[in-house]
This record gives sequence, C-alpha cells and structure tokens, in this order.
Amino acid sequence: MPVPHSRRAVLAGAIVALSLTAAGCEQGSEDSGSAGSAGFETVTIKHALGEAVIESEPERVVTLGQGSTETAIALGKTPVGMEEYAWGSDDTGYMPWIYEAVKDRGDKLPEQFQGDTELDVEAVAALEPDVILAPWSGVTAEQYKQLDAIAPTVAYPEQPWTIEWDDQITTIGKALGHEKESEGLVKDIRKQLSDAKREEYKGLTFSFVYNSGPGTLGVFYPTEQRVALVSALGLTPDPVIDELKKEYDEPGTDSALIGLENADKLNDSDLLFTFYSDEKNRKEVESQGLYANIPAVKAGAVVAPKDHAFVTGSSIINPLTVPWTLERYVPMIDKAVEKLDK
Repeated sequence: MPVPHSRRAVLAGAIVALSLTAAGCEQGSEDSGSAGSAGFETVTIKHALGEAVIESEPERVVTLGQGSTETAIALGKTPVGMEEYAWGSDDTGYMPWIYEAVKDRGDKLPEQFQGDTELDVEAVAALEPDVILAPWSGVTAEQYKQLDAIAPTVAYPEQPWTIEWDDQITTIGKALGHEKESEGLVKDIRKQLSDAKREEYKGLTFSFVYNSGPGTLGVFYPTEQRVALVSALGLTPDPVIDELKKEYDEPGTDSALIGLENADKLNDSDLLFTFYSDEKNRKEVESQGLYANIPAVKAGAVVAPKDHAFVTGSSIINPLTVPWTLERYVPMIDKAVEKLDK
C-alpha cells in the first residue's frame, strides 16, 4: 500500500525496474567514460548512497521500491525480478497494469521477492542482475552495501522515498543507456495529463492526507507523486502545505505529519484525497470528531478509493499507470466536486 514511506513495515511496498532493448538509443548520464558493449558507453549515476558505474548495457535488471518496473517495460525491457507488492496486486499476484503489459508482450513475468525492511538479498543475488534500480525506494545504507556488491545499484538522489516522477523515469533511462527514449516517455505523460486537465477544477484546492492509525494525520507535499497527479488534472494543492512543511516535516515521507489535533489547518481545502489500509482503519479514522469536522469531510467532498490496485496506481506516475488511472480517477473526483454544490 502506498503509505508514508517510513511506515512501510505496516504494509510493505514494492515494484521494479529494468533496462531496455531498443537498438540505436542514445546513452545518457551525469558522467560518461569508456565504451562498453556495442552502442553503450559507461554510465555513472551519483546518488545519496554512492554512485553506480554501469559499464555495459544491462540485460538482467532487478529493481526495488516503487514505480520503476513500468518504465522499464515501456522502454522494452521486462525485469527478471521485482520486489513483491501484495497489497496493491490483484489475483494474479501482480499489479494489473504490469501483468497485462508483460503478458501482452509474451514475456516471462518477473520473479518476486521480499523487500522493504526484510529485503531478501539472497533472492536478489540468485537473479544474477547486471544492475539494481532503486531510485524511489527506502534502501538503507547497510542494504545498499550488500546490493552494490552484487551489481551496480542506483538509489535515491537525496532522501529515501523521495524523487519526482520525471526524474525517476530519466534516471532509469540513464542507467539503461536510453535517456533520449525516457525523455520521450516524460513528454508523452505530460501530454496525457494536459489532455486530461479539467477546466471546471480551476480554483478548487485540495489536500492529500494519510493516517497511520487513530490520532494521526499527515499531508503529502505537492511534489509527491500522488499529489502531482491530482494537480495535473487541474486542482490546486492547498497553500497551507507551505506552512505545514516548515513546522511538521517528516523526513523520508515527502509529507508533513501534523497530527489529528491540527486537523483544523485543513479547513480551507475544498477537497480531501486519502486512502485507508482496510475497512477497520476507515471506520476508526472517520469516527474521530476532529477528522469528521474538517469541512471537506463534512461536505462529503472526499476522494477515498477502496480498490487497492487503484490506490497504488494513482500513487505513482509512469508510462503504464497514467493511462490506467486517468480513466478511473476523473469520475471519482467529479462525484466529490458535486458535493461542494449541495
């Protein structure tokens, strides 16, 4: 479940990423060196935990964290392995957009292994990866040392679980030597989002909140991927987030953990977006007076999908999730907006 990332032990998160096969693609990196395999030049990607030096085009790629598998698939390469993600998967054991894309291509589905705080390093090693991609993950320094001993490993640029969606896509493109193609994917996503923008949402503000149990309340920042997706549709993040970030920043979550006692700070948000771990969690949170009295909640102007796959898909921006999510998201938002007129 896409929960605040430092709390992913509650509902472990996942996904994957890889390399690509398209021939004649351009290499891209922060530094380049000697030529590797045909058409590929050595790529060096610096990140918060070190640097990944990739000397030849990766053929066997494993990824950790969230949102990278889809980019690899879109670039023509199906991962050999990925971190399992049971909460957001359907009865196939995979997230539907990943399963459909891999099956349509006729490729073998990636092997899945345990990740997060219980990362199965042995399972990763058994996959014999050429590169490990984890640009949007919570890989620790200790885990990184183990992974980097197996294959060049690309971690997050600054903080765990913090990277903007377009940077994630181009980082993967750089690692695979196909930066130009990854830039094309970013352009295409921007166009899809632009085409989906709704003029009737103009002037409406929203906050995207989460909880980790009764009495808790957090608010995601505008750069967090699920917030960026809603913003792209024409809604505006409540400006109060600037104030909340200064006082309640929670490192490693891309959010401010304000606590339920500060629920009234969201009184000017026209709409509220959120998700719950299960029905018990939903009932617990909605029964709290301070939460129930937030004007958007009182009006019923809340977008809180129950489908786990949708919650996951709407939390990550990449070439596979965006088209899958958009056709389902707008009707939900429209229902919440209608409540404002009553």
